[in-house]
Amino acid sequence: MAKPGDYYVITLKKTHIEWGTHRYTGSRGDVLGEGYLPIPINIAKQFGIVNSNGTTSGLDELGKNIFRFKSADGAFSGFLKAQGCITAGDKYAKQFAGDNDLKVLGSWYSHIGAREGTKIKVEWISPTDIVLSVLT
Repeated sequence: MAKPGDYYVITLKKTHIEWGTHRYTGSRGDVLGEGYLPIPINIAKQFGIVNSNGTTSGLDELGKNIFRFKSADGAFSGFLKAQGCITAGDKYAKQFAGDNDLKVLGSWYSHIGAREGTKIKVEWISPTDIVLSVLT
């Protein structure tokens, strides 16, 4: 489990910022405004960030696959869900997205003017709370 002070930095790519329209799958139509935040596999393992395969009975658990978040400027807050995996059935998550709202991060990316190459710091201030910051 992540502890206060744990963090990672990720460099955004176009697919992270424009997930709803810049996709490599034809599984559904385009949706403007969606975004996600990648979780490197080494970070997922080190901090114990899992998807629903790694929770008790597949239920959401605060501090395991659901986290409260806020942006460093205080403009955005809510819940992020750790989801996806690199290999089918794996318990470690590969990305954060808004819990039941794939536009949460897309809206924040728009607010901060994110573009390919923008660096984001993901920092835990408690085992269940994350602050997202833009690095310059």
